Amino acid sequence: MADSNPFAAAAASTPPRLEQVQELESRVLMRTYERIPLLAVEGKGPWLYDADGRRYLDFLAGIAVNALGYAHPRITRVLRDQGRRLIHLSNLYYHDYQGQLAERLNRLAGMERAFFANSGAEAIETAIKLARLHGRTITPDKFELVALENSFHGRTLGALSITGQPKYRQPYEPLLPGVRFVPLNDGNRLREAVNERTCAIIVESIQGEGGVFPAEPAFLQLAADLAREHRALLIFDEIQCGLGRTGKWFAFQATTVVPDLVTLAKPIAAGFPLSCVLGRGPAATLFQPGMHGTTFGGGPLACRLALEFLDIVEEDHLLENVQTMGNLLMEGLENIVRRHAQATTVRGRGLILALQLDRPARPVVEQAREMGLLINATHDSVVRLLPPYIIEARHVRQALKVLSRALRTVARGQKAS
Repeated sequence: MADSNPFAAAAASTPPRLEQVQELESRVLMRTYERIPLLAVEGKGPWLYDADGRRYLDFLAGIAVNALGYAHPRITRVLRDQGRRLIHLSNLYYHDYQGQLAERLNRLAGMERAFFANSGAEAIETAIKLARLHGRTITPDKFELVALENSFHGRTLGALSITGQPKYRQPYEPLLPGVRFVPLNDGNRLREAVNERTCAIIVESIQGEGGVFPAEPAFLQLAADLAREHRALLIFDEIQCGLGRTGKWFAFQATTVVPDLVTLAKPIAAGFPLSCVLGRGPAATLFQPGMHGTTFGGGPLACRLALEFLDIVEEDHLLENVQTMGNLLMEGLENIVRRHAQATTVRGRGLILALQLDRPARPVVEQAREMGLLINATHDSVVRLLPPYIIEARHVRQALKVLSRALRTVARGQKAS
């Protein structure tokens, strides 16, 4: 793929518009985001271009959404073709793609049934409702949820109720009652928290927003054993780490544990809104008509895009590429730790990786952006990297070079040139 900027001429002929956009948004939007001063206009492969014609190597990928990069030709073909046919169809009717997609995902995950929604938070809400329904089939008092400290599951009230970070929860309390939090990978605390009132245990296979902390296989196995012992559901949130990001279709497939429910979103429809809950066993048959639903979830365009995404990952051997490029990126980050005192550890798997710093990460992220690399800071002192699955070795080398320069520049107190 050529690295020249195909949009530079068009961008150069257009007056800068960032200030106009900023002024307009400041007047008409609710203040929910601290936006980065970058006005994106085009994308191609792993590259994002701004209104001034600058090119950025995007190792954030829309926060794990753009797994195929930008403007993938097969995705744009599906958008054009299906856009001429059916974009939306009420779930009152059948279309050709929802059943196909459910069958495909169930087979890949070892599940039995699927429910499609629009966002990760909506998938989590669905899983919570299924957990509560499951508990009620046993006893009315079985409604408690066990979740993890440092977790992040979304911004709706239900999702916030099981999000183990006070900064997100406190402004909206009181939330759902009956939620217990335990530290990740602390088996003793997990044993203490789970009891006969527990209807579900929910775990991020790899905590993403919380700083890219993987759940240890022994901890996941203990969660499965406790769920079985206490007749609770085991829910894995793989909204950020699933669907290929670790080099396997699902992060939990690095273990022998299979959950009762798994939530998915982010890359599933190549940038188009879609999410999913997959279930097996009793959890897959709890819903009856009228008990749950969605207007937009699982429409024909979204499902066809998702099928194309799965085809591309398989046919282009992108799981293998994720493993290879992930190992290369991990080795490079470990080398950065050896060479830069402020970098302390590296965590993650595949292409969900974190560089832990001993200081705030935002200055490094800002410096990297000035040098043409998009990454982000999470959990205050963590540099998070979520590149698209299509990256090549040259992109990894460039990202590592820029990140190393950014760390060195910030350490010296220099400004970007």
